[in-house]
Amino acid sequence: MPTDEVKRIARKVRQALATLYPDAHCALHHANALQLLVATILSAQCTDARVNMVTPTLFARFPTAADFAEADLAEIERLVQSTGFFRNKANNIRECCRLLVEKHAGEVPTALDELVQLPGVGRKTANVVLGDCFDIPGITVDTHVGRLSRRWALTVNEDPVKAEFDLMEIIPKKEWTLFSHRTIFHGRQVCHSRKPNCDECTMNKFCPKVGV
Repeated sequence: MPTDEVKRIARKVRQALATLYPDAHCALHHANALQLLVATILSAQCTDARVNMVTPTLFARFPTAADFAEADLAEIERLVQSTGFFRNKANNIRECCRLLVEKHAGEVPTALDELVQLPGVGRKTANVVLGDCFDIPGITVDTHVGRLSRRWALTVNEDPVKAEFDLMEIIPKKEWTLFSHRTIFHGRQVCHSRKPNCDECTMNKFCPKVGV
């Protein structure tokens, strides 16, 4: 169970993030759930900006899950090469879409336990898709959310799944998706990994790790 102090800090963090980033949103460009699913698979160890450079051509070439499922693997690899680890990503995308066609009539499922059974899809990717495409709240523990949550002492866990469950206990469910986006924005703009800008951060009065 989280302590009263952890709950207090969580409330202050939520309030600060809401003030700083009222319009926070998913940075991956997409027009539907399939596109966001594919974009999130590509975003592993790659910047959203790079993924957004790749996906317009990719989605124009393969607009449906069936198109991806029937695609030549080498062509997908060529189109996603600049995102890194392109062979694994291309294979995961094609196999993921093959299962979407076989088991879900080509549609992206709306249940987390079904999403995580797809190749290349873990809880992080599933929560991104559920939160942004189906309005089903989920906490997305990427590198920013994990790092900042530990800095704020909201969790001590390095494991993303354990950190996710810690955060689920102290963040109201209706805020899970927005909390994730706002934390990611803060990690990119202020609380950087190597040199957090604590002097300019509005949370420096209560952050347990200021200057650390």
